[in-house]
Amino acid sequence: MTQKIHAMAVIEDGAKIGNNVEIGPFCVVGPNVVLEDNVKLHSHVVMDGITTVGEGTEIFPFASIGKQCQDLKYKGEPATLTIGKNNKIREHVTMNPGTEHGGMKTVVGDNCLFMIASHVAHDCIIGNNVILANNATLGGHVEVGDFAVIGGLAAVHQFVRIGSHAVIGGMSGVENDVIPYGRVKGERAHLAGLNLIGLERRGFSKDQIKTLQRAFNSLFAYEGTMEERLNMVAEQFAAEDHVMDMIDFAKAKTRFPLCQPPRKAA
Repeated sequence: MTQKIHAMAVIEDGAKIGNNVEIGPFCVVGPNVVLEDNVKLHSHVVMDGITTVGEGTEIFPFASIGKQCQDLKYKGEPATLTIGKNNKIREHVTMNPGTEHGGMKTVVGDNCLFMIASHVAHDCIIGNNVILANNATLGGHVEVGDFAVIGGLAAVHQFVRIGSHAVIGGMSGVENDVIPYGRVKGERAHLAGLNLIGLERRGFSKDQIKTLQRAFNSLFAYEGTMEERLNMVAEQFAAEDHVMDMIDFAKAKTRFPLCQPPRKAA
């Protein structure tokens, strides 16, 4: 087993360090931390708690990963933080484990980018290929779908769900659920359409995007109730998997309503 651990790093007894792991000077790795193969910690990284970091993940200076969460209800329960493979976690990022009131776990998927000073609070569930830009903040219990992008200085309220392929504009305050493929912006964020640029970058065809746009227009039309429009769109686009992603997400509403377009003045 090959490892490159700086003499000025502190690795507490019990920590499990995989093959080809690099740990820079002044890092501190707690006794219940697992670093899988090819993980790299730059200098001054602090890791604690029952935390697992997946293969190939790279963590930059002054990140604090797995320390006790900021929830005042937390009483020291043995909650976990699990981080997937090939993530980039930049300077001053903070990630907290779960709590008894939230399933006891925080989970981060694979191939994500967490830019400088972004925050993942307790009990968040984050998919794959997610990007949090500088100073983006997730409150507790937030769920983020695959390929979602959270803009710089954006803040997502606790328990809010962000659908896959959605994009949150910089400096937005997100208080309601964001549909898959949606684009939201504003101080108190509103739905501004579909994430068309993101869909093109992900390789969606023109026909798929046009179909999503037609479904979106029907779903957020002014006529009828949301429930009526959901049922209508579900029936009309039943064979379109991407549209059904939006419908299933909307019907699975938990705590908050959907983020919607601003209503025109009468």
